[in-house]
Amino acid sequence: MTLREDADQIIRKSIQAVLPVEAVRKALEGRKFGSGKLYMVAAGKAGWQMAKTAADILGDRLEAGVVVTKYDHVKGEIPRTECFEAGHPVPDENSFLATQAALALAAKATAEDEVVFLLSGGGSALFEKPLVSGAELQDITRQLLACGADIVEMNTIRKRLSAVKGGRFALACAPARVYSIVLSDILGDPFDMIASGPAYPDSSTCEEAVSIAGKYGLRLTDEAWELLKRETPKILSNVETQITGSVSGLCRAAALACEELGYETIVLTDRLACEAREAGRFMGAIAKTHQGTKKSLAFLAGGETVVHLTGGGKGGRNQELALAAAEEIAGLTGTAVFSFGSDGTDGPTDAAGGYCDEQTTERLAAAGISVYDALRDNDAYHALQKAGGLVITGATGTNVNDVAILLIRR
Repeated sequence: MTLREDADQIIRKSIQAVLPVEAVRKALEGRKFGSGKLYMVAAGKAGWQMAKTAADILGDRLEAGVVVTKYDHVKGEIPRTECFEAGHPVPDENSFLATQAALALAAKATAEDEVVFLLSGGGSALFEKPLVSGAELQDITRQLLACGADIVEMNTIRKRLSAVKGGRFALACAPARVYSIVLSDILGDPFDMIASGPAYPDSSTCEEAVSIAGKYGLRLTDEAWELLKRETPKILSNVETQITGSVSGLCRAAALACEELGYETIVLTDRLACEAREAGRFMGAIAKTHQGTKKSLAFLAGGETVVHLTGGGKGGRNQELALAAAEEIAGLTGTAVFSFGSDGTDGPTDAAGGYCDEQTTERLAAAGISVYDALRDNDAYHALQKAGGLVITGATGTNVNDVAILLIRR
């Protein structure tokens, strides 16, 4: 097998191991629900898969459900359930319509009823009822994406501009009880930050929100500034939450896949949080240090990097990480760096991530492409496309962050 074939097999096995079907089944099978009606709401990139599994298990107990997920992520009908597709990473009118449908469903629930709430990454954009105009919320979201704010900073802001985030959806369900099953896409699994915590008490403060807005120079209306100063729910008495998957599981699965191919494997971290191109250069630096190895090695770093937008190109954080590593590993032997998002999408592209090896820069030079220029223009997609380095998986139905992998094969 070639290095690229090794990489493709590792990617496939890693994603297969963190699909949400088994996790939802474990969370629901054998659980005792009351005699009241059972409603279901699912939000996030893995929403359809989670809801389909839950509906299969709940059967006739399910009264009604609403699913909101990303475009092209609905794979079929689910009994007694209305499925919506909406915008990500920027919410759109379909996000608002779907969330209103979920709120209408929650309004039917009485004290005897229960709401099964299935939450996964991407929910911050997909599950939304804004307290400012939709246009302003979209603008603020774009500002946050472009300035390099991390996911916790973004969600601290978004919670205060929403009628469902920061525990407010759980309040909308009251007096019904909420059983929340969560697929984590945030490092350390902070319950209140995953998809901006619609059904969990908010640990962030108004002071933090105002500070973040100032740090990044966000352009806000007076109305939005006032909302940042409005506190979110700190106590919720009607919710039980269970985490069912996270990036640590993705790293374990990737490590096992590497070992099965004969690589001695080291998980460097499952909390990678830095500039994507700096992470790529770091992986390249590790490759240089270990070029003298007599055995095959694999180094893994799971987490979620960020990109500062300086150009008008096309790409995503995983593609940028891989392209940044290309120059570092140029001319080495038996070396590859690849990075991918477990959801199968990376930025506003059809790629899950990117792959490079010691010959990538040579291929790009032959095509007249400079790695420096491509990174400056945030155009990793087209550069990797020319070098045969795009990782394409299609939508996977899960979302537990990303993993970057360095392979040195001997």
